[in-house]
Amino acid sequence: MRRRRILMIVGVAMALMGMLWIGQGLGIVRWPASSFMVDQRPWVLNGSILAVLGLVLVLVARRLR
Repeated sequence: MRRRRILMIVGVAMALMGMLWIGQGLGIVRWPASSFMVDQRPWVLNGSILAVLGLVLVLVARRLR
């Protein structure tokens, strides 16, 4: 039960961070204004990979007993 909860928390955190990276890479999220990630397209790919991995962790956590 504890492992499931940890995987769920880590997966959600990864998915949210990935979405933030995507938003910054696309220039949608300009926070913080001095971030080196704003309007930098490589962060869209990095964020997409991180978000997908986070969602996979959430799915794995949901399948555990």
